[in-house]
Amino acid sequence: MARIVITGGCGFLGQRLALALLAKEHLTLPDGTSIETSDIALADRPGASLVAALEGQVSVVPVDITDAAQVGALIDADTALVYHLAAVVSGQAEAEFDLGLTVNFDGTRNVLDAARALQRNVPVIGTSSLAVFGGALPDVLTETTATHPGNSYGMAKAMSEMLMSDYRRKGFAEARTLRLPTIIVRPGAPNAAASSFASGIFREPLMGQPSVCPVSPDLKMWLASPETAIAALIRAAEVPAADWPAFSALNVPGVTASVAQMLDALEAVGGAEARARVTMQPDAKIEAIVGTWPSAFDTALAGGLGFEGDRSVREIVQRFKDGLA
Repeated sequence: MARIVITGGCGFLGQRLALALLAKEHLTLPDGTSIETSDIALADRPGASLVAALEGQVSVVPVDITDAAQVGALIDADTALVYHLAAVVSGQAEAEFDLGLTVNFDGTRNVLDAARALQRNVPVIGTSSLAVFGGALPDVLTETTATHPGNSYGMAKAMSEMLMSDYRRKGFAEARTLRLPTIIVRPGAPNAAASSFASGIFREPLMGQPSVCPVSPDLKMWLASPETAIAALIRAAEVPAADWPAFSALNVPGVTASVAQMLDALEAVGGAEARARVTMQPDAKIEAIVGTWPSAFDTALAGGLGFEGDRSVREIVQRFKDGLA
């Protein structure tokens, strides 16, 4: 029993996570069991592609996350750890309600039920979002802040958090949820996430291409680098069971920055010519989604469990630019 299953595994974070796990070689699970990290199955839609560094290093399994039988076959007796990353992102979930609910909530239940069927409290690490919050919020949020999602994506994620926590309470699975900040800078083409612009206003300008910013310069965001997200996913699988909080959703460390400050960081790293490639073009639909997300958290709980964050947006952007060379 040493296989690590990553749903949504051929996505950006899934492949980064696989590379990090392979480099780590060993992992100590919440019950103290040590496993090798060489057997990794990336589960994704048919036709998903791999980066060259993973060719021959992992297995790729075509899976429909909404099909309970397929998920049950995926999470089998050899499974020691599950990372559940498969999701329909925010903008698409808002536009396609049924698809978003089926993938984001029913898919989570399928994964949990498959883990439960193994009857040995398998760790299941899932990801959630700032979108679970909304309405009137305190200036700084903690894990005790009530969720009040203002969009369909956040609704499905909030329900999934509760389901994950209850499966853990019942001893069906060692289910843990990480509420990730908005991750920047993501490589590749923009996706359907409402927050996609947060990477685009760095990625395209630093590659000599124009970009559009659809929100106000005053909008504040809670941000983290891909490196912080991957480190958090790995750490979440290592924290002893007795130390994880009773309600199993944890806020991952990030940094707060307004869009204006993000553009200042772009100019500091890429020069005035990079900043000039960004055009401000308001989009009420995007701002209506992203504008409900909180931008400041007290992550002392995560810090006490060994989670670490980035120091600044400029550091994140500089790291991305250095990677382009």
